[in-house]
Amino acid sequence: MFKNYIFDLYGTLVDINTNEDSLILWEKLSLFYSYQEANYSSNELKDKYMQLVNTKLKLNTNTNYPDFNIEEIFKELFNKKGIFPSADTIKDTAQIFRVLSVNKLSLYNGVIELLESLKSKNRNVYLLSNAQKVFTLYEMKLLDIDKYFDGILFSSDFCVCKPDKFFYNSLIEKYNLDPMESIMIGNDYTCDIQGAKEVNLNTLYIHSNLSPNLVHEIDSNYIILDGDFNKVKPLILK
Repeated sequence: MFKNYIFDLYGTLVDINTNEDSLILWEKLSLFYSYQEANYSSNELKDKYMQLVNTKLKLNTNTNYPDFNIEEIFKELFNKKGIFPSADTIKDTAQIFRVLSVNKLSLYNGVIELLESLKSKNRNVYLLSNAQKVFTLYEMKLLDIDKYFDGILFSSDFCVCKPDKFFYNSLIEKYNLDPMESIMIGNDYTCDIQGAKEVNLNTLYIHSNLSPNLVHEIDSNYIILDGDFNKVKPLILK
């Protein structure tokens, strides 16, 4: 039916729950910074982190949907205390932050079956995710799904998020995709469906437990409102 299948990740393929306001997270992270001689209280660290995030988002005036590389935030938090760590330490810090924030990480039922079916039929499979590479690539490896993808694009590498057309077009141009032969599958109507339609992709909207509330009528080629991922395959793979 289609040649190219483009997936969102969180809320579409992966069920996740995180809490970046956890007291334990900031207490443990401030302790790790102190181990590296960058002394912060937990409250100071959280406040400085949020300030840097907000500044990064405001600096990118080329889009209404900005993103950034979060490793830069953790690096600057070290630098503010006069510490200049290695790239490996910065990466470790970012991943410690992520590990401390994650409460749940699992695949939705039926995901592996669909991905294996797509590859067995020699279809191209891509990921277009509003996500941080330093978190998400390793979570995909942990869940053993990275091997199914012919191309993976993270918003943190492009400093822009879906539904910005630039992010979609980056994927289309990089892999020379024909939109008429391609479909976007996602759980966020604005980011995944409206954004995809702006660049003439076919779409499948699945309303999962992580989907934002719908505020208007759904305009999509295919629609699954009960979150049952097992219904995706018979709709779009023949």
